[in-house]
Amino acid sequence: MFGYIIGSIKYLTSNYIVLDNHGIGYIIFVANPYAYEEGKEYTVYTYNFINETENSLYGFKTLDEKELFLKLINVKGLGPKTAMPMLASGSVSGIADAIERENILYLKKFPKVGDKLAKQMILDLKGKLGNIEINSQDNSDELVEVLENLGYKTIDIKRILPKVDRDLTIENQIKEALKLMLK
Repeated sequence: MFGYIIGSIKYLTSNYIVLDNHGIGYIIFVANPYAYEEGKEYTVYTYNFINETENSLYGFKTLDEKELFLKLINVKGLGPKTAMPMLASGSVSGIADAIERENILYLKKFPKVGDKLAKQMILDLKGKLGNIEINSQDNSDELVEVLENLGYKTIDIKRILPKVDRDLTIENQIKEALKLMLK
């Protein structure tokens, strides 16, 4: 198993990068291949996933990203092909925060994650994310996104944001924000 590979990006596709390390091109599936630049050297933290039908190398820019991925794939019903799109469309701290706050709505926004899988993630991972840094600012961004999707103007949203209690779950923050909007 490889802990990391240092090399330069030979080329990118929509799903993976090819990392050249001393003349060997490693195909590494990453959350966002376009976060890398061809020709530049990177340290890519890796995980080799092997089962009956697959032998794939998954790569990560940070150790936190890799650690969260490893925890996610240990959730019953959640494999690498579901975990990678989560990392591509959500931040590590945002996903960790959603799990800790039991924010099912946030988790269900990811592809292939329904109510049952979101609840399973919370059940399996809440309180077990260790040293993954949680940034509650993502919650603020999520609240703004929800209110914008409901048709509220950005100026009105920014006016009520300081009045919303950040210690509440995102669902309760939304309820509180909606009450403030109606005033």
